[in-house]
Amino acid sequence: MSRTKIKKHSSSVWMILPLYFFTLVFVAGPLIYMVALSFAQPGSGSAVEWNLTLENYKKILDPVYLQTFRESFQLALTSTVIICILGYPFGYFMAKMSESWKKKAMLLLMLPFWINSLIRLYGWIIILQNRGILNHVLKTLGIIDKPLKLLYSYPAIVVGMVYVLLPFMILSVYSSAEKLDWSLVEAARDLGAGKIKAFWTVSFKLTLPGLLSGVILTFIPSMGLFFIADILGGNKIVLVGSLIQEQMTRGSNWPFAAALAVVLMILTSLMIGLYRKITNVKELEGIG
Repeated sequence: MSRTKIKKHSSSVWMILPLYFFTLVFVAGPLIYMVALSFAQPGSGSAVEWNLTLENYKKILDPVYLQTFRESFQLALTSTVIICILGYPFGYFMAKMSESWKKKAMLLLMLPFWINSLIRLYGWIIILQNRGILNHVLKTLGIIDKPLKLLYSYPAIVVGMVYVLLPFMILSVYSSAEKLDWSLVEAARDLGAGKIKAFWTVSFKLTLPGLLSGVILTFIPSMGLFFIADILGGNKIVLVGSLIQEQMTRGSNWPFAAALAVVLMILTSLMIGLYRKITNVKELEGIG
């Protein structure tokens, strides 16, 4: 190996080392500590006794905590389905817009990210409360006689989830649809396929990876976005994230909170693994 190649190799190693150090200290380190903490026992106050046990994981099998996981999964599934219904058409047709309209649509999608999410959620309180804008409009139009109890309910939480996570679905579908070869759709139309058949056989299959990416980006966070349930749901629905926060603050049971986080991380990893398996199969089908 020449001196020039050796110098380039050594310089590239020194450039990569900070990244490895950051990953080890701020990513791998906390994860390893969390897994180890999940096998410990709670001590007095917020102290921890390092006596290895499986009691924290056995405690999760209690019907109360299993119900929390079921409610979190149900809410995540409901929110994701609605987000798919709203986000896929938006992202798909956004990719078919002209460049000027694409920029305008992208700007509208990015605007909410410039404002703190808590402030935006408190805006929904103004809209959904009994004397809020929505009830005022409905009463003015004569649709309702008395205000609807929208705030601090399950639908309010779903609305908050959809509002916060919808841009991720739109951007995922848009990035996939933008790469779509529209000549394939035209070829399907020339061969006699109608608009709907050409869409399902060509467009939908080719944009499915983007849709699945959006599902991952919306389903997984919606199981842990407890602040939305707290603000818009009034603590009526306890999510896994809410349970973890409660164990770390009020209950001072950090090992049990770590066990809950580990289980949630495992479920997340399974979702990502399933996504990668499906996308790999789709890629192999495309190659075949």
